[in-house]
Amino acid sequence: MYLGALWMCVVLNPHYKPEQKGFWLRQLRRWNSVDVCPLEDGNHGAELTNLTNALPQGPAGNPDSLTRPHRTVFTRAIEACDLHWQDPHLQQIITKDQYTNYCYHDNLDSSLFDTRGWPMWHEHVPTACARVDALRSHGYPKEALRLAIAIVNTLRRQQQKQLNFFRTHKKELLHKGVTSVTNLEGWVGHPLDPIGTLFSTLMETGRGREEVSSGASGCYQLMELPVFPTKQRFLEDGESFVSLAVETALIGLGQQRVMPDGLYAQEKVCRNEEQLLARLQEVDLDDTLVKIFRKQAAFLLDAGPYSGLGELLYRESVPMHTFAKYLFTSLLPHDAELAYKIALRAMRLPVLESTSPSADLSRPHHIVSLVPNRLPRWFTLSHIETQQCELASTMLTAAKGDALKLQTVLESIQKNIHSASHIFKLAQDAFKIATLMDSLPDITLLKVSLELGLQVMRMTLSTLNWRRREMVRWLVTCATEAGVFALDSIMQNWFTLFTPTEATSVVASTVMSNSTIVRLHLDCHQQENLANSARTLALQCAMKDPQNCALSALTLCEKDHIAFETAYQIVLDAAATGMNYTQLFTIARYMEHRGYPMRAYKLATLAMTHLNLSYNQDTHPAINDVLWACALSHSLGKNELASVIPLVVKSVKCATVLSDILRRCTLTTPSMVALHSRRNSGKLMPLDKAPLRQLLDATIGAYINTTHSRLTHISPRHYSEFIEFLSKARETFLMAHDGHIQFTQFIDNLKQIYKGKKKLMMLVRERFG
Repeated sequence: MYLGALWMCVVLNPHYKPEQKGFWLRQLRRWNSVDVCPLEDGNHGAELTNLTNALPQGPAGNPDSLTRPHRTVFTRAIEACDLHWQDPHLQQIITKDQYTNYCYHDNLDSSLFDTRGWPMWHEHVPTACARVDALRSHGYPKEALRLAIAIVNTLRRQQQKQLNFFRTHKKELLHKGVTSVTNLEGWVGHPLDPIGTLFSTLMETGRGREEVSSGASGCYQLMELPVFPTKQRFLEDGESFVSLAVETALIGLGQQRVMPDGLYAQEKVCRNEEQLLARLQEVDLDDTLVKIFRKQAAFLLDAGPYSGLGELLYRESVPMHTFAKYLFTSLLPHDAELAYKIALRAMRLPVLESTSPSADLSRPHHIVSLVPNRLPRWFTLSHIETQQCELASTMLTAAKGDALKLQTVLESIQKNIHSASHIFKLAQDAFKIATLMDSLPDITLLKVSLELGLQVMRMTLSTLNWRRREMVRWLVTCATEAGVFALDSIMQNWFTLFTPTEATSVVASTVMSNSTIVRLHLDCHQQENLANSARTLALQCAMKDPQNCALSALTLCEKDHIAFETAYQIVLDAAATGMNYTQLFTIARYMEHRGYPMRAYKLATLAMTHLNLSYNQDTHPAINDVLWACALSHSLGKNELASVIPLVVKSVKCATVLSDILRRCTLTTPSMVALHSRRNSGKLMPLDKAPLRQLLDATIGAYINTTHSRLTHISPRHYSEFIEFLSKARETFLMAHDGHIQFTQFIDNLKQIYKGKKKLMMLVRERFG
């Protein structure tokens, strides 16, 4: 029991003494004033006003218009100290099975009795139910039951009056399109748990009678059960305490109420609803209860703003997904149409809608919030969206094979669910159910699955989602299962569903794979049509994003000469501005591998124009590509090498890389010669003539520049490494016909310029003289 509800039971003892109440009040006020006293809803600064009596309504029912002092767990008990039990009507309810004072029957305003002459009790419902709880706790089960029945009669009467009022003003209210919330604090999730109290009181009585009547042993036989000599004055014909308890729970769960502020209060709403539904699920549905379910379902659908399932919905009212799922599964075997009406109505989640006041108000689902631009702090929103998804999944499963119902459920999902991840889960669920059997899949459900998958693609196309790649792969699988027309359709409309990279690397490549062809049992004509669509897609993607799609497009178009040439031309057109050296080198290597050495060479030279290797980048990832490009040029002949060396000299300033290229170019390359040579490249190329003379001079120049750069900021711990660097430089210098003289002059210059670095110059003299 909650602490606040416990103290309500204490102070509402019907036979307390005045001095006891005074002591309780002083103690409660003292605790209430302590700074660390816990707040009722766990949320500072967002509490409601005095709620012991019926709630006052602010302008338009907007809770923000109310002042909100701090309310602690003891506030309700302090307020309840002002309550008493002397009201004559209340005394008649709790002490009499039958009314002997007939002046009550002459009550003209019918506020004390319903049309059947049964008593009602008009008090703020949580407070009235706290009285029931107090009576039970203090040992008055008969009195508690009488008052509980009077409260339930009142709830049913109020429900009928609300329905009549809405029917009378329905046209006006629907045209207005705006509703205020009628209950700022709901009965489910309330700190005093009014619906749970009524349900427990009625269920314990009903089950206790069943235990006694059946002669079973158990705790119910030990209870002092209330006995009504004139039971028919409190229950309808054929009605039982269990059915009354169930109806009470349905009324409470279906109430439209505002979502409270604060994590604790919101979690309590969810938890209390789930607990109440769990208790309802323990009750076996008989014909009587099915009638009650039907009656309450009809009430909830028609009661307008008084119902969480009415046509008018306050933007921040508590969603009905969990409750509607229970109603749907309960009603489905008995009244499928009503079950679907309830579930489809409950799918709404207006707090996530961005509807503006200028929207179309002619239809009930376009309801405008009083505060359309403010997203409230719903801490349980993730849980709520999960429950919405569960409701939709339940409907999809039940509608399998019924194309009309599936279409209706699909439209509801597309309109009301705003989370791509949840729609994706529904698509996967539908796909699993559709393909569950080994035989042919359920095509109606498969189409729904595909439609949901397409919506997910559109929703996540321009937003980040960590499951995007999985979603794309799954959609292709789903479309494959749906058939060749579905695959062709997603390729025709790829730009609304996929990025160019996804379309080529996942969609087109999967479509053209052998496994897809086998799966679809395609003939040659169908295969070619599908392949043409995939190639067209690939070329479109390459045009839109050549950096990321050109290589994939070339790969996909290999078997079609015209398409392949088109893809290659796209690469050439994009090479100047749209592609970097890494992408061009990759495509060049691909061309060389496919047996197009001259195209590979052309792309490699284009790549070189984008490259810039500085003097200290001797581990740059592009070095291998540069070496490959030079080897390819060397293998093609002197003219090609002569054309590429100026590009190398311009792009590469790293001495060690240049010396490596120089050494390789002075040697033959048997593997490439065998593959590509159009002339005799087996002879050693002279270093004193073009094209290698330019490369040699550039390499020597790079060593000289790099040496000066390194000496500018060198530290003693790098001296030995520097001496090794000079040794490599000497090897390159000596490749020139006057290299020995050049190197000697170079060393002499170093000794003169850097004579201040005595220790380093001493090491230089020791090694090089």
